[in-house]
Amino acid sequence: MTGTARTLMVCSCEDTMPLDGEALARGCKGGEIRTARHLCRTQTEIFTKLLGERDAITVGCTQEAPLFEEIAADLDYAGDLVFANIRETGGWAREAKSAGPKMAALLAAAAEPMPPASFTTLESKGVALVYGHDEVALSVGQRLAEHLDVTILLSRPGEITPPRLSDIPVLKGTIVAATGWLGAFDLTVNDYAAPSPSSRSKLVFGEARNGANSQCDIVIDVSGGAPLFPAGDLRAGYLRADPRDKAAVEHLIGEAGHLVGEFDKPAYVRLNQDLCAHSRSSKIGCTRCLELCPTGAITPAGDHVAISAEICAGCGACAAVCPTGAVTYALPPTDALLRRLRTLLTTYAEAGGREAVLLLHDGEHGEALIDALARFGDGLPARVLPLRVNEITQIGLETHAAALAFGASAIRVLGRAKPKHDLSGLTRNLDYANALAGALGYGEGRAGLIETDDPDQLAQALARIASGTTGTTPARFRPMGDGRPLLRQTIGELHAAAPTPIAAVAMPPLAPFGTIHVDSEGCTLCLACVSACPVQALSDNPDRPTLAFQEDLCVQCGLCAATCPEKVITLEPRIDFDAWAGGKRVLKQEEPFHCINCAKPFGVRSTIEKIVAKLENKHWMFSGDAAKRISVIRMCEDCRVEVVVNESFDPHLSPQRPPVRTTDDYLRERAERGEDPLQ
Repeated sequence: MTGTARTLMVCSCEDTMPLDGEALARGCKGGEIRTARHLCRTQTEIFTKLLGERDAITVGCTQEAPLFEEIAADLDYAGDLVFANIRETGGWAREAKSAGPKMAALLAAAAEPMPPASFTTLESKGVALVYGHDEVALSVGQRLAEHLDVTILLSRPGEITPPRLSDIPVLKGTIVAATGWLGAFDLTVNDYAAPSPSSRSKLVFGEARNGANSQCDIVIDVSGGAPLFPAGDLRAGYLRADPRDKAAVEHLIGEAGHLVGEFDKPAYVRLNQDLCAHSRSSKIGCTRCLELCPTGAITPAGDHVAISAEICAGCGACAAVCPTGAVTYALPPTDALLRRLRTLLTTYAEAGGREAVLLLHDGEHGEALIDALARFGDGLPARVLPLRVNEITQIGLETHAAALAFGASAIRVLGRAKPKHDLSGLTRNLDYANALAGALGYGEGRAGLIETDDPDQLAQALARIASGTTGTTPARFRPMGDGRPLLRQTIGELHAAAPTPIAAVAMPPLAPFGTIHVDSEGCTLCLACVSACPVQALSDNPDRPTLAFQEDLCVQCGLCAATCPEKVITLEPRIDFDAWAGGKRVLKQEEPFHCINCAKPFGVRSTIEKIVAKLENKHWMFSGDAAKRISVIRMCEDCRVEVVVNESFDPHLSPQRPPVRTTDDYLRERAERGEDPLQ
């Protein structure tokens, strides 16, 4: 139980669900438990009195939260008031009598503090472009003109009857490029033309031109064609409907009319450009986030990527697969989510719960499905603990690892039958979690995805989950930090609590952990890979030619292999716990070559000797009278410059080429020898 002196106000909802006071007391140690039967109606005085006595209150009801918040506001309550749904998630279920530990866990987890969200402000002045090809666009534009500053753009229009009044601009053109968001759209239009005011039975347009530019705040697309933006339904300010679907068009008109003013859009992710492993020296490394972003909010920006907060739709796939922690999710931050997860699972166990199944779900789809199962079916099983996240695609490997370490016997992620976002990042992390769980003795298939819109199918999928093995002693660590350090912490704790903690686990492709293999015979210790490594997993030694590697830092971005001129580096995804604990290890080390002039160490002895052997007396620059030049190669950079300057020779000056002989030269030579030049 988090916090101090917290009071739990639980209601049986007119005796429609049982309350296990003993389980609540075991799980919520230190918390005062108050019960009621009809708290939101006939017993509101209990809640009112409690507001005057307690500074921290958890109410076990979300349906009537608006009523309780209104009562608290009327009394100027300044304490900590939170709400937990224990009815649809536990009390309204066939196994409700066994759901006491779950209710305790849900009440305790609800009190875990979440940091406030940050926002990006989008401003719209109501300048709208209605894009279509027929009378539907005209109708939409005319109906919205009362609320918005409308322009209608018709793409390849047919015979359109001219409007009686020219109060709304009607133009012809086809949008060929579109960028931007609510309040800042920029469009490129080809075949652009204005209609003639003398148009009689149909609109007649003047001479068209390409490359016209238009800016607007809102784009209303009833063209029936392909979306103007990737994942267009997720682009703020871009509204699209099939012109043949009258209900969809009506919904679009209603939504568009309200898009005037300032709008706070959550800043879903944070980016630390210094940690990004996208590129170094024009060599491409990690592209995981670029491949998964559905909206195009992520773009290359030199050595790192850039993320547009205005375009980002909050799926969180970038943060879930980022190997370095450069991109982290912020709604809420991952460490805050894991602390809530910790409270949920530890309280469940302390209250007497066994074999917990963690059900991760979103609010829009998952909560509705859980509610439907509670109202019209058997409800969630008593051992299934639901935990809401903003988007299921934000869930990274650290969440799965922490859940298993904290004692969950299985993890299920609840998704839609037709996904809202690309699930490849989520399924990739599920594969990583299962690889770890299977190798460390937690059991096979411990993490999985349930894709359904049917509450009965959800119930069947949950019923099929077999009992799993939990850790020998569930972990109780407190998740701290974010990104890569948090991921390493959770995996380390998963290993520490494992039933069979083996030393190394092979991981699937693209896993964010692994080792590199270097062909030492081909490596020249040029150390280009050290300069390219964005996370300092590769390092050198200033005192002697050395290539060292620290495995727990490696993110498998591939920049070292892409940069290596000899192409002697290969990657292997794995987690080697012994290597993690061992720190740096030397991959290759050689003696330095000492300058023959000042004895300063420089370069690699074997490399210098190979160069000398290849050039000495075998190349014009180091042969004959120029043989002394070979000594320059055995000097450090300072002595080399001094010798070149003092002895006034250009090490790059080649012998003069012999003059080119012409026909005139040949004829002249024959004449000088007394020979007939024409014979």
